[in-house]
Amino acid sequence: MGETGDPFSTASTTPIPAGDDPAPKPKRRTFSAEYKLRIVAEYDAAPAGEKGAILRRERLYHSHVIEWRQAREAGSLDALVDRRTSAVRPKKAAEQAEPERLRKKVARLERDPARRDAALEVTGKANALLELLSESAD
Repeated sequence: MGETGDPFSTASTTPIPAGDDPAPKPKRRTFSAEYKLRIVAEYDAAPAGEKGAILRRERLYHSHVIEWRQAREAGSLDALVDRRTSAVRPKKAAEQAEPERLRKKVARLERDPARRDAALEVTGKANALLELLSESAD
């Protein structure tokens, strides 16, 4: 409760310093392949009224189960491991990463003038068409 005894009061008895963030940064949850397979099996075996209880208990969404079931049916147990957050994802060496980054930048810079030229060409054609329409209307 706040200082006034009102449970909805925004006044606090302990002030929070201006620069401190009271909430820690959230951390993405990761699930092992065994956990995913166990939850999918439990979810599939549950009667219709208890499926939601499993999702609430595990703090999961129905989309998790759908994705994990599809990966299981495809026979790709490796697909059940999230590569974005997996600790086994190899890091590229700096000498490999720099040339690749530069190649991507060069490809982007070569692509941009081509897009600009195509846009100018389309704009010119549209302008010529509008002039023709304007002349025929007069």
